[in-house]
This record gives sequence, C-alpha cells and structure tokens, in this order.
Amino acid sequence: MDYAEYLQHDATALARRVARGDVAASELLALALDRNAAVHGRINAVCRLLEPQARAQLDRAMGGALAGVPFLIKDGVQDYAGVPTSFGSRSMLGYVPTEHASVVRRYLDAGLVVFGKTNLPEFALKAVTDPQLYGRSSNPWDLGRTPGGSSGGAAAAVAAGIVPMAAGNDGGGSIRIPAACCGLFGLRPSRGRVSSGPAIGEVWFGASSEGVLSRSVRDSALALDILQGAEPGDPFDIAPPSGSYADLMRRDPGKLRIGFSTASPIGTEVHPEAVAAVQRTAKLLRGLGHEVEEAAPRVDGTALAESFLHIYFGQVPAMVARGRALGAGTGDVELTGRLLATLGGAMSGARLTAQLAKWNTFSRDLARFHARYDMLLTPTLAAPPLRHGEGDPPAAEQFVLDLLQRSGLLGILARLGLLEGTVNRIARDSLRFVPFTQLANLTGTPAMSVPLHWTADGLPLGVQFVGRFGAEDRLLQLAHQLEGAAPWFDRLSPLAREGLGQTGKVPASVDA
Repeated sequence: MDYAEYLQHDATALARRVARGDVAASELLALALDRNAAVHGRINAVCRLLEPQARAQLDRAMGGALAGVPFLIKDGVQDYAGVPTSFGSRSMLGYVPTEHASVVRRYLDAGLVVFGKTNLPEFALKAVTDPQLYGRSSNPWDLGRTPGGSSGGAAAAVAAGIVPMAAGNDGGGSIRIPAACCGLFGLRPSRGRVSSGPAIGEVWFGASSEGVLSRSVRDSALALDILQGAEPGDPFDIAPPSGSYADLMRRDPGKLRIGFSTASPIGTEVHPEAVAAVQRTAKLLRGLGHEVEEAAPRVDGTALAESFLHIYFGQVPAMVARGRALGAGTGDVELTGRLLATLGGAMSGARLTAQLAKWNTFSRDLARFHARYDMLLTPTLAAPPLRHGEGDPPAAEQFVLDLLQRSGLLGILARLGLLEGTVNRIARDSLRFVPFTQLANLTGTPAMSVPLHWTADGLPLGVQFVGRFGAEDRLLQLAHQLEGAAPWFDRLSPLAREGLGQTGKVPASVDA
C-alpha cells in the first residue's frame, strides 16, 4: 500500500483490509511514521513518539474492531503507562502514570496501534495549540494559521494524512474547534458517556468528554462504540444506547426540527463566512426534508461565559500544585497558567460553588429549547481559523500582568475585587473566536462539528449541532445523512495532497 491508497481509506476500511490480509499492520505503521516524519517540521502535531511501544503491540496477537490501524492519543488526560503525561506543560513532565487511562486501554483493546502523543496548549486551556514546551502546531490547510485547540495536534495529524483518526478530549470545544479548523468531523459525547478514569473522576467538574477527530462519521461512531460505558468507580453511568452506534448511525434520522442561530451568545462579532456556513447548512437541511427555523435557547451567554471561566479558576491552581509536588518551579509554568493560578487562588470556595450551581440553570434552559427542537445549529467558530499570534494579548499587557504576578500584587488586587473588569475583558477577548461551544460542556449535552463549509480562501469552517442529553445516535444519524448529501472525505488539505505526487489527487474512495 502506498500513501495515496492509505489516504483512500478511513480507519474502518483499513481495519477490514488488515483483517482480510490485504495489508499488514506493520506496513500501515510504517506509512504513518513516514508521513509524520515528512510533515513534522511544518505542523508539529506529534509531540512524543511511542514507536517502541507500537512495535511491541505488533509483536503480540491483535484483535478488536480496529486492529492494526495507526493511532495517536493526546498528551493530556489520556495516560499511557510508563510515559509522561505532560498536559503541554514543562511542570508536568515528572508525572509518569503507572497504568493506562480507561480510554487508552479501550483503544488498545480495539487493536489501534498507538505510536505517539499529540500536541496541546498548556493545561489544555486555549483554542490554539502553542505550548512553550513543544512549540506551536500549524494547520495543514494554511501553515500560517492555527489548527485550533486544545486537540490541535490531533486535528493537524489527521488533516495532514498521518492517521485517519486521532483521540481528543473536549472541555470547552477542544474536539469541535480543531475539527472545524481542519475540515474534520468531531463529536463530543454526553457527560458520563465515556469514562475519564481511573486517575480522574470528572475532568473540569464534568465539563470535559473524551472522543475522536476523524475524516468519516462511521469512524467516530465505531470509536464511540469502543469508548462508551462506565468503569467501576465512575461518578455515574448514563443510559446505554439501544444498539451499537455503528448500526444506529445508518438509520434515517426522520424529519428533524432544528433551530439555528448565528448570533454570538456574548455579543461579539461573527464573521460573514461563519454566518454563511450556517445559512448554507440550513438550506441543505431543508432540502433533506428537515424543518429549520431561526431560534436559540434562552441562555444568558455572558453568565455562561463567566461560569466557564471559573472552571479555569478552580482547576489551574490544582494543576500548578501537582507540578510543584513533582518538583517543578515557578518558571516551568507559562504566564497564562501562572496568572490563572493566582486568580484562582484568590477566589473563595463560595464563589466557585455559586458559579458551578449556575450550570443547572443553563441545563434547564437548554432542555426547554430541546422540548421544541431536536437540535441547535450554530457556527462552531466565530471566524475562520486564526493566524498565528492573532488572538494573543498585546505584549505590553502581558508584561504588566507578569510583573503584577511576580510581585504578588496580582493576588492582592484579586482578593480585593479590583480586577473584575480586567478579568471580564480578558475572558471576553479569549472567547470571542469560540463563543458557541461552551454551552454543550456546561450542560453535559452531546455536540458535533461537521465540515460543511469552506471559505472563499479555501479554509474549512465547520458548523455545530447540539443535541439532547444522551442523544449521540441522533447526531450521528444526521451527520451520516449530511455526509452523503455533501461529502467531505476526499476534500484534502494542501499538505495532505502534497504527498500524492504531481497530480495531487487521491483515487476514488473505496468502501473496503
């Protein structure tokens, strides 16, 4: 098998070819490693290779639904026994788990050949992937732009043709945002659908979910079959699906009632291309027989954004403390992490509790919307993928905040309540590019980004669907229908096409 044929198949098809003996798992691993070597210097997607571990897998008898398919996990939450889980931070390099995370064990049990870990921003805090530890990742569609975050390395790896599917997780849009930036499909499951154990009960108070970024809907459905279901000791176990997602996905979704909105929930600007993406999708949906009208849940977007920010305030000080316990120094944490740790340390437990209590209000507001509409359609991003550095705070502001933090004045001002305006402005600025995704995280509902739009400049710009709690099957059914009506599998990034030789074309897809 050559690279062109490799690109022709999704993970499901590759696994079938391995099972039939048409191609060896070692041959697929070699293709993935060669492809990573060819593009690494330009996209920096894979931050740690696990080639010895992958080859050891090949030496053992493999079974499972995706046996022999090369795969990448994210260097945050997804612990691989004996290998550091850095969370994109120098401060966490001393954390070497002694057992696999449940999701990693399930990937391995499914036969996926894990040969590396993907890049992410420090502590998975950003919608761009630019850690000081490993360096910035770039978008295969335009190397001068971000692949999104926090699963940006995973998205870049799939869009560059290294693997057909890669693992991510989503605490504020971290699967959907990079999927939208890189022309991929990304589904964030409902809270509790996939275990975060055993090292963690609920990531970010339950706002985060595990999933994959893929080129095909059926790969994501099969991955969810592999991942779904509670582990012993999990906080709770939600109702299982009525069948396998791979089978449920193929059913007709029926006539759906879908409400759509292009207005930013925090009142910020939405790029005309993002508006056009939703309008184009609404037209496509109507053509498929669905009832589509402009409507949005009555959720206070500003309050939700503020509550989301308090996830950081509650979590980052604990992460920094973990690093210090491992021997990390102050300089091993980036400026953003240090600032958030200081602000979080100055916040009272009562305030954090009050913010977390608001999640109930958001969930009930969204449930009232879903009593009338099956799904909510919005842009995934408020603008096309950002150019590198475009969303960074001004250098002068970073200097002042760094000085305040190092002097101890930042904590004093925070405790006195004198930074409210500054914090709110920073929060608004940081979310203006991605104001649509946090609703699903705080309410625990499933949501997906579907690659249905490309800008006039040829950049991908996905659209988001938010479904009812536990209704991943309906989202997958709609995605499968949309995939048939407006196919995207063979729409490859310039970097992926570059490996195809003079024609730059991949042969017609084969459903092997």
